[in-house]
Parts: sequence; C-alpha cells; structure tokens
Amino acid sequence: MKFKPTNHGGGVLVELGPKETQLPVAATGTSVEPRQIFKLKKILVPVDFSACSEKALAYAIPFARQFGAELTLLYVLEPYLPVPEMAAMDVETMQLQAREGCQEALAKVHQSVPAEVASKSELRLGNPPFEITQAAKDIGADLIIISTHGRTGLRHVFLGSTTERVVRHASCPVLVVREDEHEFVAANSTRTVGNL
Repeated sequence: MKFKPTNHGGGVLVELGPKETQLPVAATGTSVEPRQIFKLKKILVPVDFSACSEKALAYAIPFARQFGAELTLLYVLEPYLPVPEMAAMDVETMQLQAREGCQEALAKVHQSVPAEVASKSELRLGNPPFEITQAAKDIGADLIIISTHGRTGLRHVFLGSTTERVVRHASCPVLVVREDEHEFVAANSTRTVGNL
C-alpha cells in the first residue's frame, strides 16, 4: 500500500499494490465497516525552510486532516561553535539573532497550516538528528514526516544525512518525502507544493 496526499478536501489517497484487492475490513454484525489501520494523533514535521521541507508539510497536512492528528512543526538550530577566528565577534549576540530569525521563519511556516488542522511549532537548539528523534519521543509522535534532498556521493559523505539518521534512530515510523519524485497532486488543482 502507498499513501499519497490529495488536494481535494485534504484527504489521503491509498494506492493498493498488485496483490492487494481491498483495504482490510472487520465484520461487525450485519454491516462491514472499515477497520482503522492507523491511529495517528501526533505527527512531527521537521522543517528547514527549504522547498523540500514545504513538500513534507504538504504531505503532512492531509494526514493530519484525515486522522484528526495534531502537527508539530520543528526547526532545529545548530549552535555556533566558537573558533579562534570568531574571537572578535560576539557569539552570544549572533546566536540570539539567529534564534529570533528562525522563530520568525517558523511562525511564517506555521501560519501556512490551515486553521482547521491542530498545530504548534517548536524551536530547539542542538544537533538536528538527535533533537528530531528526541522531540518525537517527548511529544509522543505517532509518525514523523520528513524531507530529504537526496544528496549522494561526496556531498552525502561530507554533509551526512539528517533524514537517514532520523530513520535509523526514531522511535516511531518515518515517512520520507523525496525532493525529486513523482507528484501525486491532482492536475486540475491550483495549489502547488511551493504555495503553502
């Protein structure tokens, strides 16, 4: 089964595989009601203010609508590590300014979430993979929806992959949204992923 967001009513489209004929159902009495496969109450969406993380949020919003889940938008600010070349700079002031700028940007992303979707935002300071997995534990997340830029080769070796580390260490399922993949947005929809 594959799950894809739709822009028609904010639902989630379920695509069955070749060997799947229907969603699992449970018979109760004379009527057959669909069995609830997932109980998603809290969804964590790490953001980095890139178009790629906007795409992850575009996937998360229909999930939250369909399951009545609360979204938590998380940005992790990496601290400045003082080096000798920075001796003449006020690192504390730089960190404060960076934090304020990130809070403003996070508030702007948070405003893009429709009012009918319960949501909140959080800013943390530290190592992104660790803080994301810790935030998921702290809020009791049922799902993390995170984006990946899909870096390979030397860029991956030197930059590492936050998403890869989150997938490895998360205590809940992780849905990874790739930067360049087939879009599942209806053709007649006027809203695109970049227009949150």
